[in-house]
Amino acid sequence: MNYFELYDLPVSFNPDQQIVKQKFYELSKKYHPDFYINQSQEKQDEVLELSTLNNKAFQVLKDPQRRLHYILELKGELVEGENYTLPQSFLVEMMEVNEALMELEFDSNAVKLAELKGQTEQIENELAAELQALTLAYDADTENQESKLKAIKDIYYRNKYLHRIKESLNRMGS
Repeated sequence: MNYFELYDLPVSFNPDQQIVKQKFYELSKKYHPDFYINQSQEKQDEVLELSTLNNKAFQVLKDPQRRLHYILELKGELVEGENYTLPQSFLVEMMEVNEALMELEFDSNAVKLAELKGQTEQIENELAAELQALTLAYDADTENQESKLKAIKDIYYRNKYLHRIKESLNRMGS
């Protein structure tokens, strides 16, 4: 049973968080281990498993990044050990950022560091806006979800790449 089925929700990148919370509390009460203390060990184990599943579901469904990863996995878009190829245009842009980053490692310059942080923030904001538009379109259009999933996957991998660059920038700035 996936987390959306557990909460009786359609697979969505933007589920109603009030409903997610409501389902979590409802199932937390229903599967609280203390209520099953006089039941068989088998029933106690089953309830503990369901309680754990509920907690994991809530942690994933309330967090946009974890939810994104989960849905991509659920839909078979993320494969363990996959060697995903990022778009050439993005790689060229990141190559320029990486070159500037290497220059900063050898020649520390607070102004250039701030400029590079601003540039990566802008890229991150553009990706976030594109991702938001795609996930809303995915949720609204059940007919053409496959192509949107591919585009969402692409942004997911670009964000992962950008995150590594931001970590390097943050280490330099500290």
